[in-house]
Amino acid sequence: MATDQATICFVGDLVGSCGRRTLLALLPTIRERYDPTFVVINGENVAGGLGITPKIADELFEVGVDVITLGNHSYRRAEILPYLDQREPILRPANYLRSQPGHGHCMVEKEGMKLGVINLSGNLFLDPAHPAFQAADSAVEDLLNSGADQILVDMHAEATSEKVALGWYLDGQVSAVVGTHTHIPTADARVLPGGTAFITDVGMTGARGGVIGVKRDQAVGSLVSGMRVQFEPSDDDPWLNAVIIRCRGPRRAESIEQLLLAAPASPREAL
Repeated sequence: MATDQATICFVGDLVGSCGRRTLLALLPTIRERYDPTFVVINGENVAGGLGITPKIADELFEVGVDVITLGNHSYRRAEILPYLDQREPILRPANYLRSQPGHGHCMVEKEGMKLGVINLSGNLFLDPAHPAFQAADSAVEDLLNSGADQILVDMHAEATSEKVALGWYLDGQVSAVVGTHTHIPTADARVLPGGTAFITDVGMTGARGGVIGVKRDQAVGSLVSGMRVQFEPSDDDPWLNAVIIRCRGPRRAESIEQLLLAAPASPREAL
């Protein structure tokens, strides 16, 4: 395979153990059906719904995940802080302070192909240290200088407008801009005119029967009462939300396909 041809599977925010189990259950099917060159996941909610731990990150890498991106809960678990400095293929947003643990972009290589991955945080309604667009420019330049064949950007943001704007801003410079954070898959997956695959939000991998992954009675109760509630991840009706991006040419996408897959029923559930 030419070094400018690759298939990237990006899996939306894993929420709790339900999201982790769903990925583990469906990843073999995805590999068989789509034969992805690289698998990238957003894991900022995978540890009990908030943050990630070294143990969970190691488990994900062991099953063949190539890169883990994070977001506004990057530092929720204290034990992850030294790990973020030690492991290259786990990212916190690039527009955080340089003094903060971790790094915002990385390069992974497989079968002679080099994939650069950039993690960004939106500025609207979130509070990163630096503007996302300028951080994107710097990271793209660094990855190009390092010989990246393809570049994937995870824009972890609240505002749909900010994610759409970043897609247009980077169109023709990167292979894909995928949005995360809202946990709701959007219906606008497409390849932009310059060859950059885009989707406003990939969605989440977790309990569709909850409220963006948490137990629905807790979420509904909080909204009805106006009182703060300690949310717990739900296990009800697990689904995987992802996209498959096929790249043909340097930093150019040929197609983007949305995956909305129900987790296979356990033997007990099937009775």
